[in-house]
Amino acid sequence: MEEFKNILQHRILVLDGAMGTMIQQYKFSEEDYRGEQFKEYHISVKGNNDMLSITQPQAIKEIHKKYLEAGADIIETNTFSSTTIAMADYEMEEYVYELNYQSAKIAKEVAEEFTLKNPLKPRFVAGSIGPTNRTASMSPDVNDPGFRAVTFEDLRKAYKQQVEALIDGGADVLLVETVFDTLNAKAALFAIEEVKEEREIEIPIMLSGTITDASGRTLSGQTAEAFLISVEHIPLVSIGFNCALGAKQLTPHLEVLAQKSNIGISAHPNAGLPNAFGEYDETPEEMAAQIKEYLDKSLVNIIGGCCGTTPAHIKAISNLVENYKPRYVV
Repeated sequence: MEEFKNILQHRILVLDGAMGTMIQQYKFSEEDYRGEQFKEYHISVKGNNDMLSITQPQAIKEIHKKYLEAGADIIETNTFSSTTIAMADYEMEEYVYELNYQSAKIAKEVAEEFTLKNPLKPRFVAGSIGPTNRTASMSPDVNDPGFRAVTFEDLRKAYKQQVEALIDGGADVLLVETVFDTLNAKAALFAIEEVKEEREIEIPIMLSGTITDASGRTLSGQTAEAFLISVEHIPLVSIGFNCALGAKQLTPHLEVLAQKSNIGISAHPNAGLPNAFGEYDETPEEMAAQIKEYLDKSLVNIIGGCCGTTPAHIKAISNLVENYKPRYVV
């Protein structure tokens, strides 16, 4: 806990890039996703990337290694959808603890291996906690605006289970990310505080929202400042934005956070905006050139990549940050 906070004061930490982008390169088949454990599974599971931590652990390990070799200080667990709520799509709710535990364990093993090689650059594991595929603030039914597909209590329970497993597996930090509905995020933060209290532990918490379009608001309608105000009662180590936008489009929203907040600021933007085929074309050099603006303006303490980013993008970012000091945090 203290080590992570101390390092954050002295240098900009580099977060890894996209897990999904890297998994796609393996072109796994339905059989690959199933592995031995789920060989006879009753429905299709292709596309359930989180289960690869159980069925293809070697591939997940390789991806983590590539990001660490590229210079990442923090690697995220392969658990973006590892809640009972999101896993209901695959009827895999009963495997949620195992998914989170194994993902954290794999990441921790690789991180420790790299820390041993260079103790002056310790590597950390961030337990990735995604937003789920439901929203507590809005109705999915346009004809019934009062309807909710999930309750705060449902989310709290699901997140608590995920948090416990991530901590048991060895996560050093918890990253509540891609927040499009702050009420969902509050349930995750509430669950984390509950686990901290029950276990009498401290663990750094990173929070990262997502601005969904040019309006500069989250899906549930908050501006960057409103998002900050609604969560700053929680002892966070950092707040920031990821996904949805490229680095250039994120700049004004990070400026708001940097002006109004006295904690660390994080950013892991996409490799530009998607093209007509939903692919990301921004090269590592192009992305690094835009991120240079963050550094010149002293906006960030943690920087990485989201959709479309690869170890090459992280390498370019890692080389860039070496010449800059982190944003000053009171």
